[in-house]
Amino acid sequence: MDAELDAAERTRALRFAPALLAWYGTEGRKDLPWQYERTPYRVWVSEIMLQQTQVGTARGYFERFMRRFPDVQSLAAAKLDEVLHLWSGLGYYARARNLHRAARIIVRDHGGAFPGTLEAAMALPGVGRSTAGAILALSRCERHPILDGNVKRVLARYFGVEGYPGEPAVGKRLWALSDICTPHHRVDEYTQAVMDLGATVCTRARPACLLCPVNAHCAVRETNRQDRLPAPRPRTRRPRRETWLVVARRGPRKVLLERRPPSGVWGGLWGLPEFPTRAHAEQWCREGLAAAASPQRGEPLRHAFSHFELEMHPLLVRCIGKAEELRDDDRFRWYDPAHPSKVGLPRPIALLIERATALPPGPSGHAAQSRARRSNTRSK
Repeated sequence: MDAELDAAERTRALRFAPALLAWYGTEGRKDLPWQYERTPYRVWVSEIMLQQTQVGTARGYFERFMRRFPDVQSLAAAKLDEVLHLWSGLGYYARARNLHRAARIIVRDHGGAFPGTLEAAMALPGVGRSTAGAILALSRCERHPILDGNVKRVLARYFGVEGYPGEPAVGKRLWALSDICTPHHRVDEYTQAVMDLGATVCTRARPACLLCPVNAHCAVRETNRQDRLPAPRPRTRRPRRETWLVVARRGPRKVLLERRPPSGVWGGLWGLPEFPTRAHAEQWCREGLAAAASPQRGEPLRHAFSHFELEMHPLLVRCIGKAEELRDDDRFRWYDPAHPSKVGLPRPIALLIERATALPPGPSGHAAQSRARRSNTRSK
């Protein structure tokens, strides 16, 4: 891919990879768990985890995932619930669903081997151009430019690219610059190096410019604009939504879960029965749980998604009589947090369950929650 460069930019482009590779030899990260036995499968799983997650968080998840699913065949043969269970707490659960779907495609259509071309890799669910390029570069040393969030930041600063990287014209220019900077030798080391530079030195806030191996030719350092580039996403206020969740308890700790639809927020995971209003939730308690006691309102919980904020209002109810007869099936199941089953459970839902099972439902429990909330507020 070609890009029009002036003399200063050509100098920057020529000097970028050599300086970066020299730095990586002494300062780059070489002890990450996916760097051992660097197979396309292991690199693919790590790249999917790292799409929205920092290395420190992904490390433990990756190691647990590999112990259970050491190869693509074991992942393809697994039930989605178990995959989501191992992903619980990592967020952005569409990544796990896509990983599972892609594993089955690899086994079915590619003989269990990760696709050998960029186009075939990009055809897998959840694998875009940058992710596909990184997998092939890191695992097979094939030359493919990449442009994840860290690389966008590095190149935007190094070349002084104005504008928000999410804009098509800006993204196109950054792709062209990434292609020009990518060397034809030691591509695996370069790919890791440019990601490491963005993650550890050219960070979003307070970049360590004095430690940067390419600072001598960095455009923003010359003009002291590190805090202005790359340009941030245009600010828009995230809408706020609210929902009502029924925390139906049976016995000392068991809570009724309902499988969520396969798409949308927390798609395919297990959650609490959810309703748009309190009236709908209470009606379901009367009709669906029959002889359940009157529900009591619990402490609300707010959770921020990328495009909106969700305020969750739990209704606590003790199941008796007919409701006790509900049996586990594909839609409902009784969940015991003391002996959790292997299901995908979003972290906010797990927190609501933890709160509910720590206090008895009913007016006394609600009052205790209020006292605890006041106490927590005072201690902050």
